[in-house]
Amino acid sequence: MPTAAAPIISSVQKLVLYETRARYFLVGSNNAETKYRVLKIDRTEPKDLVIIDDRHVYTQQEVRELLGRLDLGNRTKMGQKGSSGLFRAVSAFGVVGFVRFLEGYYIVLITKRRKMADIGGHAIYKIEDTNMIYIPNDSVRVTHPDEARYLRIFQNVDLSSNFYFSYSYDLSHSLQYNLTVLRMPLEMLKSETTQNRQESFDIFEDEGLITQGGSGVFGICSEPYMKYVWNGELLDIIKNAVHRDWLLYIIHGFCGQSKLLIYGRPVYVTLIARRSSKFAGTRFLKRGANCEGDVANEVETEQILCDASVMSFTAGSYSSYVQVRGSVPLYWSQDISTMMPKPPITLDQADPFAHVAALHFDQMFQRFGSPIIILNLVKEREKRKHERILSEELVAAVTYLNQFLPPEHTIVYIPWDMAKYTKSKLCNVLDRLNVIAESVVKKTGFFVNRPDSYCSILRPDEKWNELGGCVIPTGRLQTGILRTNCVDCLDRTNTAQFMVGKCALAYQLYSLGLIDKPNLQFDTDAVRLFEELYEDHGDTLSLQYGGSQLVHRVKTYRKIAPWTQHSKDIMQTLSRYYSNAFSDADRQDSINLFLGVFHPTEGKPHLWELPTDFYLHHKNTMRLLPTRRSYTYWWTPEVIKHLPLPYDEVICAANLKKLIVKTFHKYEEEIDIHNEFFRPYELSSFDDTFCLAMTSSARDFMPKTVGIDPSPFTVRKPDETGKSVLGNKSNREEAVLQRKTAASAPPPPSEEAMSSSSEDDSGTDREEEGSVSQRSTPVKMTDSGDSAKVTENVAQPMKELYGINLSDGLSEEDFSIYSRFVQLGQSQHKQDKNSQQPCSRCSDGVIKLTPISAFSQDNIYEVQPPRVDRKSTDIFQAHIQASQGVMQPLGKEDASMYREYIRNRYL
Repeated sequence: MPTAAAPIISSVQKLVLYETRARYFLVGSNNAETKYRVLKIDRTEPKDLVIIDDRHVYTQQEVRELLGRLDLGNRTKMGQKGSSGLFRAVSAFGVVGFVRFLEGYYIVLITKRRKMADIGGHAIYKIEDTNMIYIPNDSVRVTHPDEARYLRIFQNVDLSSNFYFSYSYDLSHSLQYNLTVLRMPLEMLKSETTQNRQESFDIFEDEGLITQGGSGVFGICSEPYMKYVWNGELLDIIKNAVHRDWLLYIIHGFCGQSKLLIYGRPVYVTLIARRSSKFAGTRFLKRGANCEGDVANEVETEQILCDASVMSFTAGSYSSYVQVRGSVPLYWSQDISTMMPKPPITLDQADPFAHVAALHFDQMFQRFGSPIIILNLVKEREKRKHERILSEELVAAVTYLNQFLPPEHTIVYIPWDMAKYTKSKLCNVLDRLNVIAESVVKKTGFFVNRPDSYCSILRPDEKWNELGGCVIPTGRLQTGILRTNCVDCLDRTNTAQFMVGKCALAYQLYSLGLIDKPNLQFDTDAVRLFEELYEDHGDTLSLQYGGSQLVHRVKTYRKIAPWTQHSKDIMQTLSRYYSNAFSDADRQDSINLFLGVFHPTEGKPHLWELPTDFYLHHKNTMRLLPTRRSYTYWWTPEVIKHLPLPYDEVICAANLKKLIVKTFHKYEEEIDIHNEFFRPYELSSFDDTFCLAMTSSARDFMPKTVGIDPSPFTVRKPDETGKSVLGNKSNREEAVLQRKTAASAPPPPSEEAMSSSSEDDSGTDREEEGSVSQRSTPVKMTDSGDSAKVTENVAQPMKELYGINLSDGLSEEDFSIYSRFVQLGQSQHKQDKNSQQPCSRCSDGVIKLTPISAFSQDNIYEVQPPRVDRKSTDIFQAHIQASQGVMQPLGKEDASMYREYIRNRYL
């Protein structure tokens, strides 16, 4: 029986589309190009999609023979060598899906990708470019005059903007869900494997089964959570016709990762935001909720902390915390036809029994468990009733729903007028938010996949004992969720989520044994790194929903933003207003078409002819829905039964049906994440290594002065960041003394990094630096006249760091101590064991110690050098000669290995 479980890695990561007049052949392979699959797409059908997957796994030689036969069979004349019958159309990295408007089908392929994050060796990629190819042949194409317009609307959804995917990690689920699935009892996985095998119609599904007892691994693949999948409708037509490895699900939102160096120990901080594909749209056109309980601008934000020194889901240390933002779950909207900066808020339907709010919170109970905590940041006191309308209705809805819930699982409602406290000079907004964050994290807990450390048990922190969540033998589970909202769920919400995330980050670091108390202070490298991640996260989500970047940031609420920030805020406000007034309608049409909310149909009104899309998103307006659920028992019975645990993570028959379980040999490529991450079959360089290029606390935030405490948890002065130190004239003199080596040279800075550094530098300073990036250390040659100044600059940091100046002579007392230490070590092995007198004392006052080592010279003072054999010496000499241009002839083993590589790679 297998002894472990691992995620299944997709065997379709590299694709090549071959074209003939009658068909497309899509050839997909794994990263090592050892296993291939082939899809055959018919081009003779003008409006239908005909795809054939033979579900056979080919070797590289078999694919070459297949393509050779296809090329030979599709030539115009038999035996003709001048022309080819099979054309290579495009290379790709995945299939986004298939779509049809009024003519035939298109295939959308990912042609460029960029690695954005790494979680336990599982790479997360961002789509950089796509290619949309029309499938039917020109000879059978039936043209339609409106096809080009639909194509333009569809392509307005920029797939190269914040869409992410992974071949081995389920991005639609949280880390807690993904690791909970891997920790399921092996007996249940075994029964599920047998059941899948019996129900599967894939005759090659059992090809990975093992015959050797005890050396197998369960490969697990879970169904994605379709609420956060954006190409589900595009893949729906082929979902049941092809092997699952062809289905590449993408999410929309944000993904960022930075490296926190704690005295050289790398810890990856990852931020993933998943935008909901249900009731999705732009700012003023999508407000409130639809009839199914899906709310506008719903985003699930997850912060993941992992110890990068161990790359394994089973042996590594991982922690995560999840929170949600979303519009107020009521039927409400804003009329933008008035052309006002703040259109009036209107309640569209009366909902006395909170039906739509009940549906929404029932979904949250199922995915997150209890308690559900609502942090409502809208205004409560206004001269003219505007935002307060939403607060009053939300309070009434929560009060109504809570009276039927069990007391231990009631919805917690926290109203806090953030705008009022911001205007007050007597109140610190972030201090108040920090108090709220502490209480929230204590109630929900967080996820960590390892039990509490022994030092935490011996000396527990006061706050640690009050922590909520669910404690299990293998760690902790987060139960419940914080749901934050303002009116737009942008500026105020992002700051509140940052403060809650900062509080949770302290607990996560404490649980991994990286800090001694679960507290983090502002102006430390760790918090600055986390704040930059959250600002990028907020800017990205604000651009997607509101049309501009954040107007108010964390620095704004700390009241330390520079005066130039006010003019930027005004420009962002104007940009957001322009986008909402003139471009949001076109963006909403594109989203509706991309997500399959609207399907073009011959003889029916076109998308641009609809006066509103209200009927598309509210299905109860087009047909009678099933019977309403009870006004009092408004929850799903199975969900409430397992609270506080989320029902989606409970081991039950319904959830087991969502898993695909296969048995593999432990060295097979489908579950070998070590081979997938390190890729020993590829020639790689340090310059292209992702972990060196990512943002690092030591390189980008820690001051470059040598004497500064390198801890990322030390409070710095506002001007002591790594990003501003090169702009400071005095600090640059010390920075130029550090060598810039080829191995540590990072790639050029991004546009954001260049813009942020240029704000602190004057024009003359930028000219002196030239093309030196802010992430690298410049090298400056000094003449002999500056040697005294340079020596002074070097000696001062040594005094700060070591407490002495190494250039000064030793004092007599220090020299005497050092001499006795040396004599103690030398006298240890001088006397023979047979003539050794116990505890004898020398004339010079040094105690004679009896040697206890089995080696002649092996102790803390000296060591016997190892003996090097002849073969190792020859290899080292050959290495030295190779650096001088003298190359050694290849041996027989090297020559045969090279021939085998060429034969497998190119022949």
